[in-house]
Amino acid sequence: MRIILLGAPGAGKGTVAKALTDFDGSVQISTGDILRGAVKAGTKLGKQAHGYMERGDLVPDTLIMDIMEARLQERDCKKGFILDGFPRTIPQAEALKKLLQRLKLKLDLVVNLDVPREVILDRLTTRRTCSNPDCQEIYNIKSKPPAEDGRCTKCGSPVVQRADETEEAITKRLKTYNEKTAPLVDFYRKERLLKTITSTSSGEIVRAIKEAVGR
Repeated sequence: MRIILLGAPGAGKGTVAKALTDFDGSVQISTGDILRGAVKAGTKLGKQAHGYMERGDLVPDTLIMDIMEARLQERDCKKGFILDGFPRTIPQAEALKKLLQRLKLKLDLVVNLDVPREVILDRLTTRRTCSNPDCQEIYNIKSKPPAEDGRCTKCGSPVVQRADETEEAITKRLKTYNEKTAPLVDFYRKERLLKTITSTSSGEIVRAIKEAVGR
């Protein structure tokens, strides 16, 4: 399958994407992952992106699209791909449309995960992340707590609350999402690709997506 997952921070895009990759071998792709991958690999595009990231600047859309183009042509994308939280803006969506046309690839579906604000706040304020950059295992102090001493059960590193997952930071992230990313819902509705799912159960969401793409 070739799909895009839209939804506010904490809507469950990553969890759903992971479940879908287990289902049919499609690869999960997020801009953060491909940027870090390009930087780590030391590619020409990765070196350019690293300069922006080191300065704390946003990586320009043109560079992101170049890296995305390279990523979509890698062998593991032949079975399909799930774009997790990308595109984020209308200009990115328009650039992605042109890119897919150039690569002769067609989207199956764009899924909008519509999750209540209170659920998102609860999910993110209780989320904890392994501090080891090579691990980054995700925990939740309610549903999936770390070890009793506050360490990662996989690598033993301390588990921390990310700075962008305090209630104040989440409120700002949701405001940014509503201003810049939410308009994508109308964009893809006009493209006749959109399916909005209101469930908070990842299992129900995955089943609905499979049915929508005819699997």
